[in-house]
Amino acid sequence: MSFPDFRPRRLRKSEAMRRLVQETQLHPSDFIYPLFVSDIIDHVEPIGSMPGINNFPLKVIAGEADRVFRLGIPAVLLFGTPSDKDETGSSSLKNDGIIQKAIQEIKSVNSDIVVVTDVCLCEYTNHGHCGIIKNNDVDNDATLEILAKQAVSHARAGADMVAPSDMMDGRVAAIREALDNEMFENTPVMAYSAKYCSAFYGPFREAVNSAPQFGDRKTYQMDPSNATEALKEISLDIDEGADIVMVKPALSYLDIIARAKAEFDVPIAAYNVSGEYSMVKLAARENLMDEKRLVLEILTSIKRAGADIIISYHAPDVANWLG
Repeated sequence: MSFPDFRPRRLRKSEAMRRLVQETQLHPSDFIYPLFVSDIIDHVEPIGSMPGINNFPLKVIAGEADRVFRLGIPAVLLFGTPSDKDETGSSSLKNDGIIQKAIQEIKSVNSDIVVVTDVCLCEYTNHGHCGIIKNNDVDNDATLEILAKQAVSHARAGADMVAPSDMMDGRVAAIREALDNEMFENTPVMAYSAKYCSAFYGPFREAVNSAPQFGDRKTYQMDPSNATEALKEISLDIDEGADIVMVKPALSYLDIIARAKAEFDVPIAAYNVSGEYSMVKLAARENLMDEKRLVLEILTSIKRAGADIIISYHAPDVANWLG
């Protein structure tokens, strides 16, 4: 009987052997954990569409961030719900705004936590869009000024990194210039560079009550059909000063992550978004799939595609599983 010269199964015969030759390995330090903090609640409130994820009042947000940090996860990404919303999202600029206060609370408890802040207007506007509305559309250039001010206010409160998610043209340059002018030249920018107009964001919008009150976000977020455009968007953000670029969502855009990793010599982040998380949780609840195996397979695929940083609601579970 003729046998092949090479037998790949030789390197799969035991768990220890498989670990020895494993090409892609997850580690808690790969992750950023999103945290929701609200100015309108005084106790922890579960988010119905995201099992296991909560909205936190200000008084406990630092403890939650510290808990996550002690699992080996180095960073949190803050999203806020203010007590008041208006046409321009003006509450996002207040020194005592919900994100500004949350940064200070976290840093007062554990200064080693890397605090990243979402820079956008959708959480703060009464219309739910990511910018200032003029003539029933988002005015790109009018939005840049308030985004830049928001980023500076976060840096002044102690944020380690700002992450603009609005998808306005030129916002990285505007934010970088504003930070530099205010002596925050060492504050990095993680740009949501290839952010697609996706159906996977639904649960997140419930969490921060940010669904658009009219129309949609197709005029500023990317068409899911486009790949070459994503590389152009990433290139523009790098030219404008982005230190890290992001692809969002992750699971349906692994090809974009891989192309970005091959094309650009900067760290690539990928956002494993709320809809991706909720689908796994609901499948696990119905005993349709093994949650741990499914989560690890999904996140490994994101890292294997080229992501250096993974933003995921699964991060604490993964840190515990990895031990």
